[in-house]
Amino acid sequence: MIAAIYDGGLGLAFLFFGSDIFRIANVTPPNDLGYIQFPALLLVVFAVMFFHISRNPPKHRELMLYGAGLKASYVGVVFWHQVRGGIPMLWIPWAWVDLVSLILFLGAWKRTSTS
Repeated sequence: MIAAIYDGGLGLAFLFFGSDIFRIANVTPPNDLGYIQFPALLLVVFAVMFFHISRNPPKHRELMLYGAGLKASYVGVVFWHQVRGGIPMLWIPWAWVDLVSLILFLGAWKRTSTS
């Protein structure tokens, strides 16, 4: 449920206030709002999936791997660019939260194993 609220809230924040978030963080936004809105909507879609997982984790166990994949993708990209010195600070705190989420998703996936 926490992942649903977190990703849903983050997605809605960037969907409706993406330009403001970039301005407040002093980060140059992309040249088109669609580059912000599309990933924001993907976060909302994942949030709905996370909500369904939270209602019956054993039943939706395989969906946890998609959540882990989302988190691993974001963590990998952000930390790779951070090591290479080319990412605004805006993205780094979310990567740490997603790293914790990734670990929790994998732990939940393992705990719900039927074998």
